[in-house]
Amino acid sequence: MFNKIKEECGVFGIYSKEKEENVAYYTRIGLSSLQHRGEESCGIAINDGGIITYHKDIGLVSDVFDQKTMDELTTGKMAIGHVRYSTTGAPKKENAQPIVIRYAKGNMAVVHNGNLTNAVELREELAQSGAIFNSTSDTEVIAHIIARERLKVHSIEEAVMNTMKYIKGAYSLLVMSSQKLIAVRDPQGFRPLCIGKLENDIVFSSESCALDIMGADFVRDVNPGEVVLVTNNEMKSYDCKNGQKDGLCIFEYVYFARPDSTVDGVNVHHFREEVGKMLALQAPVDADFVAGVPDSGLDAALGYSKQSKIPYDIAFVKSKYIGRTFIQSTQSTRKKQVLLKLNPIKTTVAGKKIVLVDDSIVRGTTITRLIKILKRAGAKEVHLRIASPKFVGICYFGTDVAKKDELIGVNKTVEEIRQEIGADSLEYLSLENLRKIAKESNRTGFCEGCFTGEYPIEVPDEIQKDKFEKVF
Repeated sequence: MFNKIKEECGVFGIYSKEKEENVAYYTRIGLSSLQHRGEESCGIAINDGGIITYHKDIGLVSDVFDQKTMDELTTGKMAIGHVRYSTTGAPKKENAQPIVIRYAKGNMAVVHNGNLTNAVELREELAQSGAIFNSTSDTEVIAHIIARERLKVHSIEEAVMNTMKYIKGAYSLLVMSSQKLIAVRDPQGFRPLCIGKLENDIVFSSESCALDIMGADFVRDVNPGEVVLVTNNEMKSYDCKNGQKDGLCIFEYVYFARPDSTVDGVNVHHFREEVGKMLALQAPVDADFVAGVPDSGLDAALGYSKQSKIPYDIAFVKSKYIGRTFIQSTQSTRKKQVLLKLNPIKTTVAGKKIVLVDDSIVRGTTITRLIKILKRAGAKEVHLRIASPKFVGICYFGTDVAKKDELIGVNKTVEEIRQEIGADSLEYLSLENLRKIAKESNRTGFCEGCFTGEYPIEVPDEIQKDKFEKVF
């Protein structure tokens, strides 16, 4: 939906016991399963006997990796892949990932989910020392630092661990060298990353749904601050957390992750359904039926219905053939597409009092249009229930909430927001209640900056993305 939060990115990697052509095929399946995390560009890099070849482009996985392209990809023992939307670096082909470099110690490919908070300073430092950049992606900064550190130490994993001392912010990384595949999660664990096993192959993925779809078994999550090395068909782990606090983005549970994924011990569908139940207890209302905004509000709406005993029904039909409009590049495009994407079922809506459940209100434009659509279809009342607290803070760690003046919740009360969007009533889930449900997670702490304006690590004075584009 336009004016919703854009997701971050998705990463996928596989290490095969034997050289085979299926590593590219499995990576494509993994990326297709992670497409919801980024629709701007995608890419795959394959390691064939130490030689890394790759293909990447703007577009969806199904378009970039059609059958002809797949037939042309080489066989190999390892592969990594990426789906992207731009957090740092514009949506251009040169910013698509993987980032592949050739340097003194050989070949290396890197994919990255997250956003560095000190990318500008690091890039300026690297440029001053003679580094040459081909993109405006902070992932290329990471690749340069790993290459620099590799010249000082005996192994690529040591170089990666040294790199963690320099980079700050959110990063779930996959690094592929000529012989090794390495998975890294930042010390806070802002973004998810998990490990799976496909017979004798080892798989890494941003979300477990990709493992399920290809028939791989979920092994465990990569822990915050952990470096996982795979080489010679063996897996080793290194703890680089150094006592830092957990900070998983709580919005992974609320919105970003697929409902069929399990993130840090919690099934996402179950979490959202529990949120809906809690919301029904916190903010009851007399209505004829409960409906969710497709797709992000459906699970919470089901929970609201179960708890309240108000029937669940469908208010909107979603077109399957129009992309996720909030990832479109311009607002004018998004506005046109949202009108094509959802259509009300008039016979269901007309004359009814509706509880409409959605995951969040960010800028307010989308939900205003949806309420108008329902009212035009004859809805008697629309009572909006939001499955998260009010947005009051920007995000520095890989989501598209970059300016406070874009957030409707910053300068308006709940009543003022209700009046502006045209709802008959409006309630947000309280932060206290959201935290109660999040306690089921394996993580002991979360990043709640979008709801509180407070962050688990120090943040810069300004968002890096705009400065990156202006300076570089």
